[in-house]
Amino acid sequence: MNNAAMVQGLYEAAARGEHGVLMGALHPSIEWREAEGTRYAGGNPYVGPDAVGPLLGRIATDVADFRLEPQTFTDGGDVVLVQGRYKGVGANTKKPLDAAFAHIWYLREGKVVQFQQYTDTKQWGDVLEG
Repeated sequence: MNNAAMVQGLYEAAARGEHGVLMGALHPSIEWREAEGTRYAGGNPYVGPDAVGPLLGRIATDVADFRLEPQTFTDGGDVVLVQGRYKGVGANTKKPLDAAFAHIWYLREGKVVQFQQYTDTKQWGDVLEG
């Protein structure tokens, strides 16, 4: 399986609610970075699955019906670019989230060693904080 297919499988597992699939794909020393300007960027980089798991839990709590809708996968070998949209509703504000994202996945020997997110940080702020 090539890296783009592996990453696509991570999104498919997330859509099915199988969050352990992503956690199992993370290298023990993964460096996960959220987009600068979001409330989650303060922890950058999140190092290791034990840091990434709680982060993803916070996002799921902050955004009701949170989902990822990937649209394109660009295979660059050990680097995979995914473009798509985030969807959901701010848990506190009840405002809809429909924000574009770009995710850059860095892989080595079948494990995710780095992740970088880019997204519409203003929209995230409006949805989460009003």
